[in-house]
Amino acid sequence: MTMSLSFFAPVLRSAGVAGFALALTVASHADESRLVLHTETGEHVFDVELVDTPESRAQGLMFRTELADNAGMLFDFKEERPVAFWMRNTFIPLDMIFVRADGVVSNVHVNARPQDPTSIPSEGPVQFVLEIPGGRSLEIGLKAGDRMEHERVDAAE
Repeated sequence: MTMSLSFFAPVLRSAGVAGFALALTVASHADESRLVLHTETGEHVFDVELVDTPESRAQGLMFRTELADNAGMLFDFKEERPVAFWMRNTFIPLDMIFVRADGVVSNVHVNARPQDPTSIPSEGPVQFVLEIPGGRSLEIGLKAGDRMEHERVDAAE
């Protein structure tokens, strides 16, 4: 996210350096609910909930009964590692998108079955897992090698 210094001028005048630091912190986290998947069919924007603690990751989308077409949950493990998910206590089908730290999709598991305790693993180390409504990845043409754009992705290329 890039912002010009003029954006922060009113903050600097009224609140000084401390206010400027606060404004930078808020601005740097302002877009964490926005995620874009880049596929051959175009850019697909999702509104995501971010989960990045052991407790929030354990809860995930369990017990939810609906998820909007362009909504999802982004799991951030804060480092690359092999991960596995299951669907116990999850009542809606989900697509699980396993993503490396650089934003490249490693693998996609389509239509994970509700309440199925079978392990669904990443194909190698990943930092992120994006869960979206079941079948949605097929609708947008998402496949391994496509890119995920998000505030937390290390955009080094």
